[in-house]
Amino acid sequence: MGATKTEHFTEKQNQIATIAKALGHPARIAIIEYLLKVNECICGDIVNELPLAQPTVSQHLKELKNAGLIKGNIEGNAICYCIDESTFDILNTYFSNIIAVTKNQKCC
Repeated sequence: MGATKTEHFTEKQNQIATIAKALGHPARIAIIEYLLKVNECICGDIVNELPLAQPTVSQHLKELKNAGLIKGNIEGNAICYCIDESTFDILNTYFSNIIAVTKNQKCC
C-alpha cells in the first residue's frame, strides 16, 4: 500500500479529512454525543457510559482531541473534556457549502 501524499492537497482538504477520520468510529460519535448531553466530563464518566475499557476510551479521546473535535482542561489529577466548537464551525461551513451547491445542481 502506497504512502498517502497529503502534501498534494490543500491545508483545508487535509483538515477536513483529519476531522472526518476521527469521526469515522462509532465509539467516537458516542463520545461526542455524550459530551453534547453533559457539556463536560472526565474520562471516567465516559468509561461508565460506554461499553469500553478505560484505555480504549482514552485512545478515542486522544484521537478526537488531536483532530480538534474536543478539548481538555486539567482539573486536579484528571482531564475535563468538552466539545471544541471552533472545529464544528469548520465542519458546519464545509457541509453547508456542499448542501448549497448540490441543491442547485441537476444530477443524472
